[in-house]
Amino acid sequence: MVPTMLIRVEEFRMFRYAFALLISLLSTPVLALPGQMSDQELMEKSDLVAVVRVLSVSCTTVTKDDKSGQDLPAYLAKLRLLDVKKGDAQKGDEVLVTWRAIPKAIVGRWTVNYYPGEVVLTHLVKRSGGVSYGSTWWNAKSDDIKAPESNDLPETPGQTLTAPQEPGSQDQHPL
Repeated sequence: MVPTMLIRVEEFRMFRYAFALLISLLSTPVLALPGQMSDQELMEKSDLVAVVRVLSVSCTTVTKDDKSGQDLPAYLAKLRLLDVKKGDAQKGDEVLVTWRAIPKAIVGRWTVNYYPGEVVLTHLVKRSGGVSYGSTWWNAKSDDIKAPESNDLPETPGQTLTAPQEPGSQDQHPL
C-alpha cells in the first residue's frame, strides 16, 4: 500500500509541474497584429484616398532578410486613380506605390499587396521625397471592387506583371 501511495504523490507532483509549465507558456507575451485603424483614422492619416485600378506591378529588388534568411522582394505598382476621395491628385492620374514582402513566419496581414487588374479603395501616405506612396496601415485597402484575375506577384527584379487591358481602353502602359 505504501508504494502505491508514493506513486500517486509523485504523479501529483508531475501534474503540478506540467500545469505550472503550461501556465507559464500561455502567459508569455505574443507578438500580435496591432488593431486596425478606423475609417476616420485612415482618412485623417492618409495623403491620398482613392478608388484605383492596378495597372502593373514590378519586382524592383530582392534582399535577404537578416533574421529569417529569406529572400524578400520589393515591389512597385502603378495605380490609375478612378475616383479621388482625398488628396491633390485627380481622376485619371497615375501614382506609384511601393512595398516589401515580409518573412513567411510572421503572423498576420502586415503587408498590403496590390495585384494587376484589381480595382479597390485604398488609403496611401506619400513617401519621403514625394515620388511614391505607401499604404497608410495594414487595413488601408478595402475589399476588392473588382477582383484581379490572379494573386500572383513578380518574383525576380525587373519582372513586371501587367493588368489585362480594359475593353475600350487604348492608353494602358506597363512600368
